[in-house]
Amino acid sequence: MSASGDAANLPPAPEVVQIEVGLLQNLCEILFCPETREAAVVDPAFEVDRLLQEANKRGLTVKLALITHTHHDHIDGVGELCDKTGAVVVVSPREAAAVRAPGRRLADAVDGQDIAVGRRGVRALVTPGHTVGGTSYLAEGFVVTGDLLFVGGCGRTDFTGGDTAQMWESLQRLMRLPEETRVYPGHDYGETPTSTIAHELRTNRFLRCATFEEFRALREQKRR
Repeated sequence: MSASGDAANLPPAPEVVQIEVGLLQNLCEILFCPETREAAVVDPAFEVDRLLQEANKRGLTVKLALITHTHHDHIDGVGELCDKTGAVVVVSPREAAAVRAPGRRLADAVDGQDIAVGRRGVRALVTPGHTVGGTSYLAEGFVVTGDLLFVGGCGRTDFTGGDTAQMWESLQRLMRLPEETRVYPGHDYGETPTSTIAHELRTNRFLRCATFEEFRALREQKRR
């Protein structure tokens, strides 16, 4: 699927609950269908009991764990979530080994594929750069970006599997989404927990780079 078509013919969007968890300013999302009350949890790593309490409070049944990437601070709670809910783990096949376990059900995050959340849904966008199999989840009106795009920043590329050129290409892809698209990042590193593509285009120093060479120089001198 071409970048220009990423936002075309999206399924109806799930509702979003954003929760900060753990000690690393992680932001976790619960996406749910208001009709069926089925839900997906993005990157369960910390305070899984708290996430499930929030789901239970809203009458939700967790069916999926959506993984943006498999750094420990995004997946350490996958086992607990799956043990307690039987959720299917949606993850890039390039990173699936990190969450594979006996009896655990995995599904591939395939570029451009729509993933049902009840009667609603999100679309997997393969967006490497921070990791080899980084995945964003696009819905009608919002995108969950993990550690690819932060409010006012972007992910590091100096970890194993990081690639500055791929990060540039993935960010360019997100920059072509509708400007009103709300951004839900994996950490609360910015002035606000969420933003929009339009705001990031105006203010994010990484997105304002005119060339890859300019971006590479900036990315390689910044830790965040």
